[in-house]
Amino acid sequence: MTDLLFRKSSEEIAASLIVAGDWAPIRAFAPIMAGEPEAIYGDLLSILRSADLRVVNVEAPLSGGTPAVKSGTVFHGEAEHLAALTAVPFEVATLANNHTFDSGIEGFLKTRALMDAAGIRTLGAGCSESEASAFLPLEVNGIRIALFNLSEGEDETAAVGDKAGVHGWQPEKVAETIRRERGNFALIIVIAHCGLEYIPFPPPYVYEAFQCLADAGADVVIGHHPHVPQGMCIRNQVPLCFSLGNFAFYQETDLKYRKLGYMLKVGAGHSGLVSLEVIPYSINAGGLALLEGARCDEFVRLFQELSLPLASADGVLDAWHGFLAYYGEQGYFQEVNRILQEWEKSPGKGAAMLRNRILTLQHYWHWHDGLNRIVDGSIRNAKAEYIAFAQRYFTEKRP
Repeated sequence: MTDLLFRKSSEEIAASLIVAGDWAPIRAFAPIMAGEPEAIYGDLLSILRSADLRVVNVEAPLSGGTPAVKSGTVFHGEAEHLAALTAVPFEVATLANNHTFDSGIEGFLKTRALMDAAGIRTLGAGCSESEASAFLPLEVNGIRIALFNLSEGEDETAAVGDKAGVHGWQPEKVAETIRRERGNFALIIVIAHCGLEYIPFPPPYVYEAFQCLADAGADVVIGHHPHVPQGMCIRNQVPLCFSLGNFAFYQETDLKYRKLGYMLKVGAGHSGLVSLEVIPYSINAGGLALLEGARCDEFVRLFQELSLPLASADGVLDAWHGFLAYYGEQGYFQEVNRILQEWEKSPGKGAAMLRNRILTLQHYWHWHDGLNRIVDGSIRNAKAEYIAFAQRYFTEKRP
């Protein structure tokens, strides 16, 4: 790995893919996506079009419907926003995320029908567990590729049996399928929507799951959901990229790290993965902009810092404890109060928030580990550099 390029072999690249993170026609981006769909991508558009295939995480239904009662914000776009996908064009949309069912089953079905009609293939959600968990086989320039997509099934949205939903957190089952299908594909990519939002390093359970998928035979494992960039490590020549950060997803904040993200350009040959390139950008009210010059150099330094503890499980645990120490007793106290205040105003919303803290892995481990460390008095026992890093991610503003 040199700077932002990982080269696995010297084989000639026969097919290239770009994998992008969270995309949603919301807030300041909604009118641009509808009126000037190409403009949202800025100078990334030519890079996107240089690949043979493009994959993006669509994190909002493109139709209204009955709004879900859930722990977080409810998103939806409109049919007109499809133009911002077809303008690139994105040929594949991953749907295993916590917003696909924000407009219920009706919104999901309308969205999938729109994408089907536009020639955009989807994976990660369906009308049954078997449909939602199915991988997507592709052939690009003679290279056989398999894409897998899973998420944590937040707010009870995981498909179970004949119940519609997203592909829930089943890394072991995905690993079984990868082992079974390994001989049928030159390239296997797993894309997972997971982890705790806004933190600089992945929680240990995500790190362990990504390692499991790599050991099963995946060529690249990619994460999104935290809305901030996280680092990358190489496990037995398999890149594990824990969070791409936001893509075409606008948040009304001046916090620095929520305005940064990166795409991945994957080069494949007949023998499998050849290369992986990190392409960083900034997110602005008018769209996306490639990071160049001094700003790219700054991102390289950040990416190296983010990747450093990922070299070992002990490093990941140290970084996790640093975040828990930063969050501290007061963080949990304030979160309990927020839930209770919401419950008083709207019992359904408050109950959904509490349910999510109990049942979704990202929150379960945040609460399990943090509360245990408060009980045994070790919550503040963490390495100073990781406490400071967490503080940076939650407080540092753009210049």
